[in-house]
Amino acid sequence: MSETIQLQNGRPKAPRAEDLELKFSEKAIAELEGLKGHYPDLKSCVLPCLWIAQREYGWLPAPAIAEVAFRLQRSYAEVEGVATFYSMYNTEHEPGKHMIEVCTCLSCHMCGAYRIVDALEEKLGVKLGETTADGMFTIHEVECLDACDRAPVLQIGDQYVGPVTPESLDSLLESLRKEEISSSVQLADSIVKVHLKNGNS
Repeated sequence: MSETIQLQNGRPKAPRAEDLELKFSEKAIAELEGLKGHYPDLKSCVLPCLWIAQREYGWLPAPAIAEVAFRLQRSYAEVEGVATFYSMYNTEHEPGKHMIEVCTCLSCHMCGAYRIVDALEEKLGVKLGETTADGMFTIHEVECLDACDRAPVLQIGDQYVGPVTPESLDSLLESLRKEEISSSVQLADSIVKVHLKNGNS
């Protein structure tokens, strides 16, 4: 499929069926087949299949959404509507290797969350929603992470980190730079495993 995705109303235009390049690995296909048996119909399988796609593609560009639609026999519009409704799916742009999500709700706000945001922006040279030039980090502001006892808290992949201070960020960023696996991909993989485990219980 062409690298250039046509935009329609500000969103990527659905790829034509004949242009699809299916990229799910054998592992992903096997997981999807296993998940199908956990749900009453294919429509109910859209959410976990999107997590598989986010892991396989690194995010959810138009071709990833199109592959989910193809594999679940749904329309592109339906799957895109689900993917863009939930903020945990990365549909707007490819995130950095590590997406740092800063909780700024009440407890974290009162404990200095915006000082953490300011410090991250200064240390990384990007603003909220942006990715560093080396593709290593993306910063996002998120709603309550339900970890008020660790405020201010960050979510990085499937891990919560907190309480954090502007001073503790240097060692955190340095440790993340040494990680081989993308925390965004790791999060998607963890969620897929939970879906598979729960379905087998």
